[in-house]
Amino acid sequence: MIAVFSALIAVGTFFSVKLPVPLGEITWSPPIYLALGALVGPGTSVAATALGSFIGESLNVALLGWPAIYAPGIVWARAPEALIMWWASRKGTKTLAAGMIVATVFETLAFFLSDWMFYTFGLFGYGAAQGLATGFWTASVDFLTLLDLAYVPVTLVIIRVARPAFKRLALN
Repeated sequence: MIAVFSALIAVGTFFSVKLPVPLGEITWSPPIYLALGALVGPGTSVAATALGSFIGESLNVALLGWPAIYAPGIVWARAPEALIMWWASRKGTKTLAAGMIVATVFETLAFFLSDWMFYTFGLFGYGAAQGLATGFWTASVDFLTLLDLAYVPVTLVIIRVARPAFKRLALN
């Protein structure tokens, strides 16, 4: 299961709407890993999210020349989202939707806070040190990651449709 969902997440991460650095892209994978976090246990969902995100972003690094820090960075931002979703799925539908919002905000802040420091101190190919204020404003484009909130209804539909099959196959 980890291999299948890792592959889906990798494809959804690589085939995406490309945007300027540092944002990189808006991917098709959030509904996959958010739904997976709600449908299976935390070990499977975190492993598939981390592995698939790393592979997809590594393709962007290798083929598009993006900074190498993007591959581990996406794991740092996405893997905890699967844990948030697993927790929220145990609390009911309203908490599940709130969990998706919290997970997306977490991902956004994970990208923003790390990019802010990278720009401020000129780390990992982010150019010369810029200072706290300039680094903050340069990294603020990461707040566009909140556009992933548009996937909340899509993810709820995926969960509703897939949950019976996951239960029937004893995958959750």
